[in-house]
Amino acid sequence: MASTYHRRFFLSGPAGRLEALLWTPARPDPPMVALVCHPHPLFGGTMHNKVVFRVARTLHELGLPVLRFNFRGTGLSEGVHDEGRGEQDDVRAALDWLAAEFPGKPILLAGFSFGALVGLNVGGGDERVRGLVGLGLPIQRAQAGFLRGCSKPRLFLIGSEDRLSNVDQLKEFVAGLAEPKRLIIVPGVDHFFTGKLDEVDRGLRDWLIAWQPALRPCASSAE
Repeated sequence: MASTYHRRFFLSGPAGRLEALLWTPARPDPPMVALVCHPHPLFGGTMHNKVVFRVARTLHELGLPVLRFNFRGTGLSEGVHDEGRGEQDDVRAALDWLAAEFPGKPILLAGFSFGALVGLNVGGGDERVRGLVGLGLPIQRAQAGFLRGCSKPRLFLIGSEDRLSNVDQLKEFVAGLAEPKRLIIVPGVDHFFTGKLDEVDRGLRDWLIAWQPALRPCASSAE
């Protein structure tokens, strides 16, 4: 079933317009809203990436409005790639837009790979963001102290055969974080969760519903 409200538009970013896509479900008063950030644009990452799409669909099916956008220089977004520095400002612009569109609603921020590294760096320190989801977080490139002082609910998902991140380093990193947190290692799968997106979907749903029991399935999304 298609989403009730399917809006393609441009939001104002610090380096120019950012191409964006909003799914809004039929639920009249959602408990929170979500932002999903895409993987590295220099390696083909866009807001239409299959992992990003699946995460967005899962969140939408649980009744959340979901915003995706293309980082600067990606797709129809203006500007040029800035190696993760300016992209953090793009995330802030997207959060500002969500906060204005859905005033007072807490925000869940999710990101995949580069999108997790950039998005969680921003979301960890933004009081409007109440929960964080990092998929395939490239922890070996994370800054020292990344999320160390954050006590927001956090979910991390990684494939056991991820060659672009590092499972052992992520386990050590998550072990040093304050509660509440959860790490899900999807067995036998690579960085892109190839063939195991159903397990990613199930893990994300279970974690979200345990954290926010008011969430419930509703209509599914279509690209």
